[in-house]
Amino acid sequence: MRAVALPLLCAALLGGCASAPPKEEANYATLSSNQFVSANYKAADALLVQLNGKLSADKPLIMATIVNIDALDQTSTLGRLISEQVSTRMAQGGLKMLEMKLRTSVYLKRNQGELMLTREIGEVAQTHSAQAVVVGSYAETSDMVFINVKVVQPTTNFVLAAHDYVLAKEGIVRSMLLQR
Repeated sequence: MRAVALPLLCAALLGGCASAPPKEEANYATLSSNQFVSANYKAADALLVQLNGKLSADKPLIMATIVNIDALDQTSTLGRLISEQVSTRMAQGGLKMLEMKLRTSVYLKRNQGELMLTREIGEVAQTHSAQAVVVGSYAETSDMVFINVKVVQPTTNFVLAAHDYVLAKEGIVRSMLLQR
């Protein structure tokens, strides 16, 4: 009996291992098709469509860090990465995006990013000859993150373009909110 049971047990254990799907390694195709990147690029694309013909080709835009709507002086990895991806996509769309991390004259709050309050936008934009600033906020619920991005003309505070979108608060998105 023991001679039969051992091979059967081994076969069952090995069979269980064989049926487990191989773990997919992260690669460019997997990461670039992620809902997070795609949603941020679609938001930037929507802004680009609205901005068509409204901006001068020779003046830059500034990207502010997307902030928590309940605490406008705070952000997260999520807010910083949304800002990076929206800025990247707008640059790919032909706009001159000024990289603020390379500027020493902009106030950078430790571990937060390039935070700009309304009163600072005009001054920073004027200093860097920026024609517009991309600003935004996010709000969390138990299972969703609502995001708003706007392109604002700093001299008038007029909104030139705006877009709202929602991300499911799971996996990658949840982990970026926890890393504050």
